[in-house]
Amino acid sequence: MAPGAPPLLLLLLGLLLLPLLPGLPPHATGCPAACRCYSATVECGALRLRVVPPGIPPGTQTLFLQDNSIAHLEQGALAPLAALRHLYLHNNTLRALESGAFRAQPRLLELALTGNRLRGLRGGAFVGLVQLRVLYLAGNQLAKLLDFTFLHLPRLQELHLQENSIESLEDQALAGLSSLALLDLSRNQLGTISREALQPLTSLQVLRLTENPWRCDCALHWLGSWIKEGGRRLLSSRDKKITCAEPPRLALQNLLEVSGGSLICIPPSVNVEPPELTANLGEDLQVACQASGYPQPLVVWRKVPQARDGKPQAQAQLEPGTPGLGGYATRDTGSGMLFLTNITLAHAGKYECEATNAGGKVRVPFHLLVNVSRQQSQQPPAPQAPATRPVGHEPRHEAGSMAFRALGLATQTAIAAAIVLLALTALLLAAMICRRRRRRKKVPAPPGEGTLFVNDYSDGPCTFAQLEELRDERGHEMFVIDRSKPLFAELPPEEPAEQNPPEGLMSGLRLPPRVAYEIHC
Repeated sequence: MAPGAPPLLLLLLGLLLLPLLPGLPPHATGCPAACRCYSATVECGALRLRVVPPGIPPGTQTLFLQDNSIAHLEQGALAPLAALRHLYLHNNTLRALESGAFRAQPRLLELALTGNRLRGLRGGAFVGLVQLRVLYLAGNQLAKLLDFTFLHLPRLQELHLQENSIESLEDQALAGLSSLALLDLSRNQLGTISREALQPLTSLQVLRLTENPWRCDCALHWLGSWIKEGGRRLLSSRDKKITCAEPPRLALQNLLEVSGGSLICIPPSVNVEPPELTANLGEDLQVACQASGYPQPLVVWRKVPQARDGKPQAQAQLEPGTPGLGGYATRDTGSGMLFLTNITLAHAGKYECEATNAGGKVRVPFHLLVNVSRQQSQQPPAPQAPATRPVGHEPRHEAGSMAFRALGLATQTAIAAAIVLLALTALLLAAMICRRRRRRKKVPAPPGEGTLFVNDYSDGPCTFAQLEELRDERGHEMFVIDRSKPLFAELPPEEPAEQNPPEGLMSGLRLPPRVAYEIHC
């Protein structure tokens, strides 16, 4: 055997035993389907995965899960991966992070969640990541950062929050980030930021605030002064351009170039109408609170509890959409509505509409009284001994009833008299109309018109003027010829009237054709 044979055999033996040794690369113990595994890295990107694939080797240190459709991190999906150092979950569809989702990754150094659909971050989402150095949250849909969101990241050095929709940071949102060196808040919807929000960042070296709609008022006075005094070192030449979006007189100006005297605020002015209201039990109530100022005040409603044993009680704030004492209130800028449903005695008392902006805080009271008399009147009477009701006794009507029998005696009498008076007036008008028509029929006609020939076989013809309308003892109408009234002009004797004169002769006479009527008087 050659002198070099034994070392060669030992090398071959070592290669055969290599898969059996602990702490070996992941491919030695298996690899998820369709993924690529090498060294301590597993690549499962762009595979249209909906969940974290099973079978990832426990010794994996770098895991690529980007460009998939993972919408939720199942409980325990990452529990076996305690050795993980780098986790890339960017460009998925994550909508929320459960509390303690990364509790089993105490060695994780880098976490990429860029390009997901996160709308909010819970306070315990990053519990357990005590070694995390870099956190990417850019390109999500975050709108607000709540207090103590990053409290469990004491060693975080880079926080990337650009390209979200963040409108506000609460004062303690960045609490616990004492090691943070880079904070990127560019390309959001920030209008203002408080001094208290940046105070925990004692190690900050890079701050990016560009491309936000900054509202340059008294609330940003500190930021301009802070940057001019010592914060300028945190901003690159590009990051120093903090452009104002409002008020209009300062639009498009650089905050660092605006004088402090131009950064002003107008304290709130609040109006609650009416300031006092009385409601009945069981009713619903809406009260509006209007506030003005600059910037637009934030309006909230509070219930002021009554003092007990001489000690004031804590105020109960009515949150938006949250029932409180059978009601709730809206919380908005410029106005707020107080909604109270199914009012009870517990609703009675004092409320306050509070309007707050950078210029100050104003509270206006509103008093609610609850009317219980109506409820008591509608309560059934106390049980009494049964009594016999007389036959024909009318039932009692409720108060406010429109039934005629429910009215008082005087009211009933007045209504009856009014009805009779109306009827008599109608009869009188009818009689007057009939009499007027009869008079129109009796108007005397001009001489020669309307001649009435009466044949009583003795006196000859007579006219309407010779007839008088009389009534007998029973009121019957009758016509009597008055012989003392003259007739109309007689015809000339030489031209005696003919029974049937020619039509030519009739045209020269004033008399119409003779028509004989027989009247019995």
